[in-house]
Amino acid sequence: MSSKTAAYHTTVSWKGEHRGHIVMGNGPEMDFSAPPDAQGYPGVFTPEDAFVAAANTCVMMMFIWAAERFKLNLLLYECRTEGTKLIELDRTEIFTHLRFWPVIRIAAGDEAPAVVEARARRALQSAQKYSLVANSVKSEIIIEPTIEIV
Repeated sequence: MSSKTAAYHTTVSWKGEHRGHIVMGNGPEMDFSAPPDAQGYPGVFTPEDAFVAAANTCVMMMFIWAAERFKLNLLLYECRTEGTKLIELDRTEIFTHLRFWPVIRIAAGDEAPAVVEARARRALQSAQKYSLVANSVKSEIIIEPTIEIV
């Protein structure tokens, strides 16, 4: 079996100063700028937001997929993710790590809560393993879940 490829695209256009507009291949579009600490504007999408959001949304979608495969009765998934940026002396920048704080609530049904929690943790490991975006970044990925079995 041979490998497959898929392509995704965006189109950006400059709107003057440190502002731009992005149209994504799947349809959404929005204005963006640099962050306020880099001569940008508050209250608008930034490349840094996009990077952290890409990882957060991809891990969530892969967790949903894994929860289905692991037969988990998922009631809630919310995740705050923070990217930590290092600014080097020569002004180059890198996200050194992405830290995820998912809150996951699962109904135990007839099963022992400890068994369900173990399956939920395996599902989270699978989500990280199969996340395209998490696998595509140099940043360290740290996941610190809160798992509630009800």
